[in-house]
Amino acid sequence: MAEESGGPALAPTLAEWLRAREETNQHLDGATPPIDAPWVQRLADLLATERSWQDQYTDLIALGSSGGRFPSSNR
Repeated sequence: MAEESGGPALAPTLAEWLRAREETNQHLDGATPPIDAPWVQRLADLLATERSWQDQYTDLIALGSSGGRFPSSNR
């Protein structure tokens, strides 16, 4: 679902979200105690990036749903 005006598209946004998730996983795999402050800061940055892509993806999906809003979880 690409925007007519050249806006964000669903597939690339999903790909970036999944890439950000993989980068977070790689960072977690590289953790060795003791965990230092720079490692924790990098994790915080990675999680924020991942969350941003997730939010963009769900907002794009919501454009095609009734009411233009992504449904809330039943969990």
